[in-house]
Amino acid sequence: MRIFVARKIPFWEEVSKPLVDAGHEVVVYPNHKQIERKEIEIEIEKGYDGLLTLLTEKVDEELLVHDKKGQLKVIANYAVGFDNIDLEACKKRSIAVTNTPCNEVNESVAGLAWTLMLALSRRLPEASEFMRNAAYRGWDPDIFVGRDMKGKTLGIVGMGRIGGMVARRAAGFEMKVVYFNRTAVAGATEGYIPKMEELLAQSDFVSLHVPLTSETRHMINGKNLSLFKRTAILVNTARGSIVDEAEVGEALRAGVIAGYGADVFENEPDPHPELLMMENVLLTPHIASATEGARKRMGELAVLNLVEGLAGRTPPNLVNSE
Repeated sequence: MRIFVARKIPFWEEVSKPLVDAGHEVVVYPNHKQIERKEIEIEIEKGYDGLLTLLTEKVDEELLVHDKKGQLKVIANYAVGFDNIDLEACKKRSIAVTNTPCNEVNESVAGLAWTLMLALSRRLPEASEFMRNAAYRGWDPDIFVGRDMKGKTLGIVGMGRIGGMVARRAAGFEMKVVYFNRTAVAGATEGYIPKMEELLAQSDFVSLHVPLTSETRHMINGKNLSLFKRTAILVNTARGSIVDEAEVGEALRAGVIAGYGADVFENEPDPHPELLMMENVLLTPHIASATEGARKRMGELAVLNLVEGLAGRTPPNLVNSE
């Protein structure tokens, strides 16, 4: 069978071996950049049984109509999220859609969430810029005084696999952990807050770990930002559109919240311009899962999903099982 890979992924020569061993013909997009929409449309028209996509590829009805022979059977999304794929359009064509959730990714994302919280609490973006500008003239007890994390309250929005890992790390800082979820997590009823507004009002740090859906889009907005403590730090390593970036910028400018850290943006790759100008903001280029272990495991899972799906078996990470 034929498989198209929309971009060469890390460790590709190693992780792709099962596809070769299974006798599949694999075509990899030759340019190390995001494939243009027109280019992927042309490829789909050539006829493929499997497709490996990244979150940068939008797979919708308009793209799938280019699969004129109805040949496509499996789409392996090299990501945990799959909001870039129209599941309903795939379902109509009996195309299996898969993703790559794994502990390696969870650990990596949880680690970056903590990195952002720690960096902002100790004002590292400002201090680093200060040093780069050769402004340091000697020790001063008043420069870049940060905030302690010990004894503070960490609020987690979305207590799934990643949220749980973020929570467990809080023990080392002797922090109180509270969380908002649709329902309480089994075995973790302590700290459960059924209303997000109550969590926001209590927390010194808020870390977002929910998928992007119509329900969670702009769930952090001007209305509930007013509930935050003025000393609170907000961190988003989930999906950019979970927050209204313009209103976060306004809240930061007005001193409604103290800091914002984000690895994801509403209009990637472009953050809201105001955020780029603020000293109490730390932005990273969607690198939450960018560790060697996570990237390799994601590739292994994407390939495994293709191998199993194209063999007529149920892929291990099927997201449209219905």
